[in-house]
Amino acid sequence: MSLQRIVRVSLEHPTSAVCVAGVETLVDIYGSVPEGTETFEVYGTPGVDIYISPSVERSRERADTGRWHFDEGLEIIVVMNSPSNDINDSHVQISYHSSHEPRPLAYAVLYLTCVDISLDCDLNCEGRQDGNFVDKRQWVWGPSGHGAILLVNCDRDDLSCDVRDNSDQHVRCLEDLEDMSVMVLRTQGPAALFDDHKLVLHTSSSDAERARVFHLCGPEDSCKAYRCVLGQDKVSYEVRRFHGDEERFFVEGLCFPDAGFPGLLSFHVTLLDDSNEDFSQSPIFTDTVVFRVAPWIMTPSTQPPLEVYVCRVGNNTCFVEAVAELAQKAGCKLTICPQAENRNDRWIQDEMELGYVEAPHKTFPVVFDSPRNGELQDFPYKRILGPDFGYVTREPRDRSVSGLDSFGNLEVSPPVVANGKEYPLGRILIGGNLPGSSGRRVTQVVRNFLHAQKVQPPLELFVDWLAVGHVDEFLSFVPAPDGKGFRMLLASPSTCFKLFQEKRKWGHGRALLFEGVIGDRRVKTISINQVLSNDNLISFNKFVQSCIDWNREVLKRELGLAERDIIDIPQLFKPEKKKAVAFFPDLVNLLVLGKHLGIPKPFGPIINGRCCLEEKVRSLLEPLGPSSLGPHTRPGGTGPVSRPSPPPSGLLVPLVGWEGVAGLV
Repeated sequence: MSLQRIVRVSLEHPTSAVCVAGVETLVDIYGSVPEGTETFEVYGTPGVDIYISPSVERSRERADTGRWHFDEGLEIIVVMNSPSNDINDSHVQISYHSSHEPRPLAYAVLYLTCVDISLDCDLNCEGRQDGNFVDKRQWVWGPSGHGAILLVNCDRDDLSCDVRDNSDQHVRCLEDLEDMSVMVLRTQGPAALFDDHKLVLHTSSSDAERARVFHLCGPEDSCKAYRCVLGQDKVSYEVRRFHGDEERFFVEGLCFPDAGFPGLLSFHVTLLDDSNEDFSQSPIFTDTVVFRVAPWIMTPSTQPPLEVYVCRVGNNTCFVEAVAELAQKAGCKLTICPQAENRNDRWIQDEMELGYVEAPHKTFPVVFDSPRNGELQDFPYKRILGPDFGYVTREPRDRSVSGLDSFGNLEVSPPVVANGKEYPLGRILIGGNLPGSSGRRVTQVVRNFLHAQKVQPPLELFVDWLAVGHVDEFLSFVPAPDGKGFRMLLASPSTCFKLFQEKRKWGHGRALLFEGVIGDRRVKTISINQVLSNDNLISFNKFVQSCIDWNREVLKRELGLAERDIIDIPQLFKPEKKKAVAFFPDLVNLLVLGKHLGIPKPFGPIINGRCCLEEKVRSLLEPLGPSSLGPHTRPGGTGPVSRPSPPPSGLLVPLVGWEGVAGLV
């Protein structure tokens, strides 16, 4: 893993050198050559392999095959593969010859001490530590790739502490070590060698800002034994050999990949010769390992959930009870955020999104706190951050936050294949504007963060035609037993008009929408006939349909979808300051709990005692086999659902993942 070292020999006195097992050392014989030298011979003690490399055109040969003509193009290469037992216990002898003299003109002797040094870590996502398995300096993406993985240690294992675990230079509890990656420095060779040689662990100043390294300096069952040796203001550390041939280090990530940081971190160990007091230390060998910081990963709503979050506010008791009933059927834990904490901000899905991070040794969920910062802004940090539950956020320094930065505008597709490329973890969907437009977009810091994770390449959709501007206002995903394993639901004004025209044909044109709505959701009733005779509403919904159709084609192309993978859900939109607002309460934005689906109560039209919109949605979704499909009274406020089963295999395959489900928002 290190560049070849050059050692120069002398005729006046023996030369000593330290070599590293398996690493080539070049022996320079040209600096001190007897006059008249025509040929030379090279021999080594057992365990020393010597090769002659005549030129770049010819392959190297073993040196003990005979006498070699003295040619300045020759290179002598020495390799030892086993560490020495004692200092200078091996040697190489070079004899210089002339055709005019029967005896050698002179001898040069090189004494060798071999030490084996290796900086190792998990390289192949299977828990093996093998320094010879792959090049530790390289990191390769893909299911057959390799490279060490580092977690951002952004949870809080010690509940008595107010900050995340990666916010200080201490190991406050032993559980904290489980979130770190192990790095092992192995050394074999004479102990006396380290009397005048030393090992230095080091990294760059930029990498030291993004990771921290702890050295186990005492009993492993004591938190005080783990000393911070690299990180932020510490870029190098002279390794003290507390445990002889094997020193253990624990590495934690401090920040996720982002703009200007692709996620790669390098650590090096260098063997330095400190034997000459009159000169500065000289490097002998450097070994390097590269870590990639594990990305933050979203999981789709089609994965089976374990936990649902919902806000209780003053007027949504029926809604919370309905969600609780559905969660019980789905076998999910229900966590209710009380009014005292949410301060009447029910839109918990807009406040946060749940994802996870994964390494071979550990997976844990991480909540992504949006820059929306409503009355719920403290909930993710104060109530969700904890043992094995991390936290991350991105806040712009300017005032660029808009409604698009709420996380109802952040979704992820199930695994897909598009344009010949696999996306085993799906693709992130965010709402923005048309290419080249100056309209609203998700704030730059959030977009930078999502793009930097790489494993779920974001796809920006056109949402600026919406008043709120969230992708979950017109699309969602539900599980399916066939095809790709899911269906994408799209809001469809044309499907809604077609349904109403059918109902009017059968004599139900006077059926009313919003009949019986109570409380702060009271709106003016309107009949099917009035909807179908409102030219302005029809014209506006044609515009909305064109916007949805534009997204439809983008989604088909970028997610590899066909028409059979899409279900059109009846929905109308009304204008509000030249933007669109859903006419009905988010029929497309289902509460998806595995095979259990919940739809918002659409409030009519009621025909023969049944809501025709609900009946239509049922007829479209029941062929997919949902276990439970029923209306849930508005207003909504469900939030992310956590701990789904793992997605298909691929790079960074999670053992346990966490998902964010579309809330009824």
